[in-house]
Amino acid sequence: MIERYRVLIADKNPRIRMYLRREFTMAGYIVHLAENSNQVLKLIYGPCRLDLLIIDPDLPDGDVSVLSKKLQDRVPQLPVVLHTLDPDSKSGRFFLNRSQLVEKNGCSVENLKKAAAGMLAAYEHRPQS
Repeated sequence: MIERYRVLIADKNPRIRMYLRREFTMAGYIVHLAENSNQVLKLIYGPCRLDLLIIDPDLPDGDVSVLSKKLQDRVPQLPVVLHTLDPDSKSGRFFLNRSQLVEKNGCSVENLKKAAAGMLAAYEHRPQS
């Protein structure tokens, strides 16, 4: 049996979350959703293993630097794809050591899927901590 990757998608916009869940589920991923930083942390600290975080760093309830620090402390090996409207945002710098930036652009999700697959492939053979 082939194990499917578990992806956490965090975005404040419910339409984007649902669209990405549908697209990634159809591509064979197990998808978890979060609408704010608190939910991201709840899932990260929860019992379910996650393989990738796709996040818009403009979440409504948290400081992205604090969120990044907590993620680094809990799951330093977790790859992150930043999915944002503002590719020049300073918030992305907090995830730079293990992230890739993908700009939100219209209805196409193909660049995001490619980035996710690339990050998973790059981190697949690294030792888990």
